[in-house]
Amino acid sequence: MKADGLLLYCRSGFEPELAAELVDRAADAGHPGYARTQRGDGHVSFFCDRPDALDRVLPLHRLIFARQKLRRLADLPGLDPSDRATPLLAALESVYGGQPDVPVFGELWTEHPDSDTGKPLAGLARGFGNALRPLLRQARWLTPQPDPGRPRLHVVLLGGTHLVLATSDPADSAPWPMGIPRLRMHADAPSRSALKLEEALLTLLDEDERERMLRDNMQAADLGAAPGGWTWVLMRHGMKVTAVDNGPLRQALLDSGRVDHLRADGFTWQPARTLDWMVCDMVEQPRRVAERMATWLREGWCRNTVFNLKLPMKKRWEETRICLEGLEQQAHRPLEIRARQLYHDREEITVFARPAAR
Repeated sequence: MKADGLLLYCRSGFEPELAAELVDRAADAGHPGYARTQRGDGHVSFFCDRPDALDRVLPLHRLIFARQKLRRLADLPGLDPSDRATPLLAALESVYGGQPDVPVFGELWTEHPDSDTGKPLAGLARGFGNALRPLLRQARWLTPQPDPGRPRLHVVLLGGTHLVLATSDPADSAPWPMGIPRLRMHADAPSRSALKLEEALLTLLDEDERERMLRDNMQAADLGAAPGGWTWVLMRHGMKVTAVDNGPLRQALLDSGRVDHLRADGFTWQPARTLDWMVCDMVEQPRRVAERMATWLREGWCRNTVFNLKLPMKKRWEETRICLEGLEQQAHRPLEIRARQLYHDREEITVFARPAAR
C-alpha cells in the first residue's frame, strides 16, 4: 500500500526514546530516516527515502517503545469542523485513485493519541467514526461488516481540525485501538502489578505460544514476589510457584496450595532444577537485573523468563540497548528476546527471553 511514512503511538513522555529507536533501527538496516515529534504528544512520525521498505525494516514486534504502528496516507490539517468527511474521502481517492488494486478496508478505527491533548478528543473521535462509517461503506472503501483479516483504516485526530489518515496491516500491528489492551483489575489480585504480567503474556506471546507454554503444573519462580501480583497470575495459569521474597505474601496465595514462599534474596537464590518459567519485577538498576537474568539463562535454570527493566530518567533508549545487548552477551548463548514498554508499565520496559531454537 502507498504510504509516505509511519505514525506510531507511544507512552506520553517517551517520544524521544521511540524516535531514537526508529532512527537507529532504520539506519542499522541501511535505510536512514528522520523522526518528527514533540515530547508529550503520544505519537511519533517517521520518514525515509524508501517508505515501501519500512514494514520490513521496522516491524512492530521488534519495536520496544511503540504501542501501535500505522502507515501514514495523508496529513490533513486546517479542516472545516462542519465537514471533515469530504476532504478525507478526497484524500483516499488521491492516494488510491487509478490503481488497479484499490483496497477495501475491513474496519475503521477513529483514534486519538493517549496524551493530555489527545484524550479530550475521545468523544469527537467516537462521533466522527459513527458518522463516517456509512459514508465509507457507500463509497466502497469499507466492508459492509467488520472483517479483521483485511487492512484497517485509521483516522487519527490530532485536534478538532487536524487529522491523519492511516492504515495498518493486522499481521504487523496491535489488535487493539490505540494499541492499548483494556485489561480489568481482578478483585482477587494482590496488586496492580498483576496487570503488567497479564499484558506481557498477551503482548509478547502469540496465541499458540500461550496455549503451549502456559499449562497446568508447570514449575515457576517469582523473584521479588511480594505482595504476590505476578505469582497470582502464574498460579491462575495452573502453575506451581516458588515465590522468593523477604517480604510477606497475601495469605490467599499461600492457602491455594500452589505457592511456596521462600524468604530469600531474589538476586542470590537459585533453583535446584530447571524451571519452566522465572519472572522478576524487582526494583533495581537495569544492568544488574539484566546480568542476573543472563545468569539464569546461561546456567539453564529456566526455559522462559519475563522481567522488567526500570529505566533511568535520561538516555533511556541507550540504556535499553546496553541492557539487551549485554543480556545476550552475558548469557553466552543465542537468545530470543522480545521487549516492549507496555501500557501498564511506567518508567520501565518488560522483556521476554528464552534460549533461541537451534
